Amino acid sequence: MKFPYEWQIGWRYTRAGKRTTGNGFISFIALVSMAGIALGVAALIVVLSVMNGFQKEVRDRMLSVLAHVEVFSPTGSMPDWQITANEARQNPSVLGAAPYVEAQALLTRQGAVSGVALRGVEPSLEPQVSDVSREMKGGGQLTDLVPGAFGIVLGADLAANLGVRRGDKLTLVAPEGSITPAGMLPRLKQFTVAGIFESGHYEYDSTLALINIRDAEALFRLPAPTGVRLRLKDMQRAPEVAHQLARTLSGDLYIRDWTQQNKTWFSAVQIEKRMMFIILTLIIAVAAFNLVSSLVMTVTNKQADIAILRTLGAQPGSIMKIFVVQGVTIGFAGTATGVALGCLVAWSIPWLVPFIEHLFSVQFLPPSVYFISELPSELVPGDVLRIGLIAFVLSSLATLYPSWRAARVRPAEALRYE
Repeated sequence: MKFPYEWQIGWRYTRAGKRTTGNGFISFIALVSMAGIALGVAALIVVLSVMNGFQKEVRDRMLSVLAHVEVFSPTGSMPDWQITANEARQNPSVLGAAPYVEAQALLTRQGAVSGVALRGVEPSLEPQVSDVSREMKGGGQLTDLVPGAFGIVLGADLAANLGVRRGDKLTLVAPEGSITPAGMLPRLKQFTVAGIFESGHYEYDSTLALINIRDAEALFRLPAPTGVRLRLKDMQRAPEVAHQLARTLSGDLYIRDWTQQNKTWFSAVQIEKRMMFIILTLIIAVAAFNLVSSLVMTVTNKQADIAILRTLGAQPGSIMKIFVVQGVTIGFAGTATGVALGCLVAWSIPWLVPFIEHLFSVQFLPPSVYFISELPSELVPGDVLRIGLIAFVLSSLATLYPSWRAARVRPAEALRYE
């Protein structure tokens, strides 16, 4: 297949070394431009992959202990929760439903005090809406929360802060007090640690405690559960399913999905990801400006060749195509190299980062700060495609001015001193 001569000359200039260009520095600048585009594309892919992985990891660990949708009554108790659970299960997107009681309390043991988010659960139904039963360690089971035994399951970090293990005793202080002749006294109850779970999410491992729902109702003097927690087939459709349930469930109820519970955190992550994308795109733009300078130098160096082509009948549009082909080729090569390098690094992060941490004895993600201790990575094809397209478009736009300048070269002036 024979290509148009504009393409052939443009590719020749792209592959040219010192012998063809007459100036090795121009070839070096073109190589630097290509490398700059490649590094910018790779950096953007790696950063967005890490941010996607971080968001997915935190979300999945968060939802291992949280429900996708919560339905609760404004009165604070739901006596007919079974009816609500059955109506919710009629929605094809709902996988499971379980009642719950939610309250705040203090746990104390030998001078150590921790505030906790206390959740009363039904051990037989809780596996339908959370993964806590699969995250138990040390031999304990969620079914050990027997009504009347006043057992409690703690997050791993909460248990460490209190210095307790399975079988130890601790005291729970309820915020509601009891009126006595001596005045208002807090309600105290001794609990036995029935098990310890570890979700991998520091916020919940350090603050969440589970007890049997009957014990919670007795402790907080509630006539019925607070509400019903639901698990969905697709967590991403939680807002949509919540709107559907709002129309189909009977009674005066509040419905809250997991995106509303953690709206501030997820909004902050999205804003950070968007700003990082813009900042790193500017790096690609800077590399594209380097491509402009490379092509301008090439045009200046090739004025005699341009003049000869013009005298042989080449039109200004053809001259412009030559340098567009050269610039687009450099941009495409840089973009392709950057995409390959970025994907390779993004795939290697799960073992590359631990190797660097072990090598230099550092920890990049303290669990108490970032919720997770390992740097995750999720390579999203849509992000890679968008980054590659933006890099290619920017590098293509960078060829317009040098190509236009080459098309305006006047043969007589260019050949005057040849």
